[in-house]
Amino acid sequence: MIDHVRDLNAVREATDRLLSAAGKLDNAAVAEPSRLPGWTRGHLLAHLARNADALVNVLAGRPMYTSAEAREADIERDASRPLDVHLGDLRESAARFLRTAEAPADWNRTITMRNGVTDVAARVPFRRLIEVELHHVDLGIGYEPADLSAEFTVREIEFLAERFAGHPDVPALRLTATDGGRWSTGRAEGEPLSVTGTAAGLLCWLAGRQDGPRLETGGAPLPVLPPL
Repeated sequence: MIDHVRDLNAVREATDRLLSAAGKLDNAAVAEPSRLPGWTRGHLLAHLARNADALVNVLAGRPMYTSAEAREADIERDASRPLDVHLGDLRESAARFLRTAEAPADWNRTITMRNGVTDVAARVPFRRLIEVELHHVDLGIGYEPADLSAEFTVREIEFLAERFAGHPDVPALRLTATDGGRWSTGRAEGEPLSVTGTAAGLLCWLAGRQDGPRLETGGAPLPVLPPL
């Protein structure tokens, strides 16, 4: 069962951790490339702020973004701001999200995310936690996949394995974490490809991060997964 209250506490802690780390940067560092191709650290910080507002929209029953174009335009508009503006925006937008998510609500209701994806409202706090934790790693400022909690890593692998289950563009996969955990995903037919590595490495690959710990496939090419 999803514990949205516990996840909201984790979001608060992860946000404080990210703000503390980002607060040690300067304007020049914010303008430098992040680990996500084509995005600076400023793009990531802008995205995190706008994502918080977008999830407020989701919880209120409004469209997550007015359009894909508007989402991209907002990020581009805000990416080049000075560090102090980024930090203030991120802090204020995170507080708006937490206030909205802490209000009494039917957490069993169905909500609609971007691209028509539906989910139960109780999972929204965990979705926000994913954004904060993975993009903290993407900033490339000392927070690494191995620093993510074991609980978060396993839950995110389970979340992504569920997302890719039955996907026509993902071959049958058998995932094994050397530090504990086994999952199956991808197409139902065909002999599964075994992919083995640390849980952090599996998470990086499933989440589209190419610079994570090495994975073993018995010599077979590691499949390129569709974008999330």
